[in-house]
Amino acid sequence: MRVVRIERVRYDPQSVHDSWLGPVSRPSGSTAGRRPVRPPRVCLRQGVPVSNNPPVTTTRSYPFHAPDRLELDPLYARLRHEQPVTRVRLPYGEPAWLVTRYADVRTVLGDPRFSRAAALGRDEPRITPRQIDAGILALDPPEHTRLRRLAAKAFTARRVEQLRPRTTGITEELLDAMLAAGSPADFVEYVATPLPIRVICALLGVPVADQDRFHTWSEAIVSTTSLSPERIDEYLDNLYAYMGELIAQRRREPTDDLLSAMVRARDENADRLTELEVVQLAAGLLAAGHETTVTQLPNFVYVLLTTPGAWERLRADPGSVPSAVEELMRYVPLGVASAFARYATEDVELGGVLIRAGEPVIGSISSANRDESVFTDPDRLDLDRSVNPHLGFGHGVHHCIGAQLARMELQVALRALLQRTPELRIAVPEAELTWKSGLIVRGLTGLPVAW
Repeated sequence: MRVVRIERVRYDPQSVHDSWLGPVSRPSGSTAGRRPVRPPRVCLRQGVPVSNNPPVTTTRSYPFHAPDRLELDPLYARLRHEQPVTRVRLPYGEPAWLVTRYADVRTVLGDPRFSRAAALGRDEPRITPRQIDAGILALDPPEHTRLRRLAAKAFTARRVEQLRPRTTGITEELLDAMLAAGSPADFVEYVATPLPIRVICALLGVPVADQDRFHTWSEAIVSTTSLSPERIDEYLDNLYAYMGELIAQRRREPTDDLLSAMVRARDENADRLTELEVVQLAAGLLAAGHETTVTQLPNFVYVLLTTPGAWERLRADPGSVPSAVEELMRYVPLGVASAFARYATEDVELGGVLIRAGEPVIGSISSANRDESVFTDPDRLDLDRSVNPHLGFGHGVHHCIGAQLARMELQVALRALLQRTPELRIAVPEAELTWKSGLIVRGLTGLPVAW
């Protein structure tokens, strides 16, 4: 396919959605097109406790420490007990409040008094050197609803279940190749990377033959320091240009896939989506639709193989794989730190602390998923856990749009591994495993396995 270059449009206050996926240069101080944040009442003081929690007197550096494999920093547990709302400063951006308890994190994610769109024009707290326009994650309703409604059609439970047989077939084919290569083999290379890519290609209508290119470009979405700013721009330009050509092709030759549906929605009602929104929405779905599962699948297998009795427990009862996936979603921290701050649009009491209007708040999903008040023995992987209201896929209007797809892929892959490689084991000493760096996600660079 010939890849053509399209110009990436920078932020224009008269068209607030012109660039909503990749890193953009935001004009400082501009809040055009967004709901204004009410200034704080002067009678309130920042950090004044309104409960028995200790007063907030220090600002901690965050992340607290460099990530250690998939271990959750023990400071989160201490903060949940002693200072559930604490002041932090990330490597870049303004100071923020960090909340660590389940109830407070759920409030920040789901309460409309906390806004993602209000980050526009602010020096948003972040772990990336440049401001990142997080696409649909940067919007509030009703603009968020307008875009999400279209994308959600691809990820309905019915449509995902229709993909299950095809996903099973892809998984079997990939495992055939891994087994044929002989033991040991890299699970990341043979299964974990190609499986989510091929599934999202089938859903969107993207040629699988192009997977190496767009998987490389997608690193721009999750990079903190692994790519230079210039390389991030290059990769995003390539990704958008690639999707622009595919969309033009679908306009000429419609098919029964999501890209064609998005083109029809655009052409039948130009007020619903701009052309650039279609391109960037499709690119975002392609990138986000595989990157996290590519990372979490080997993470899950690693945890199952290094937790005494876990693999054997699943092998004895493969029917418990769906509940095991939920427990792994709770237990395994994906991000190296919390991100995507919400800004208070009015004064809000949270965890015993008064948050002033206009202040950014970050909720730690990983910490919330280890909250002792919600989960019994939360630091233990419990594959028999029956009640599991984890926040692994988020909460509220920004709940992960691809949650059902990710669940299905993880279930299919683990079931197939249990059936085809019941004696699976890590083929090298754990100390020899290497972990990704410079990304917003934690994950293995490779997972050599034997059977």
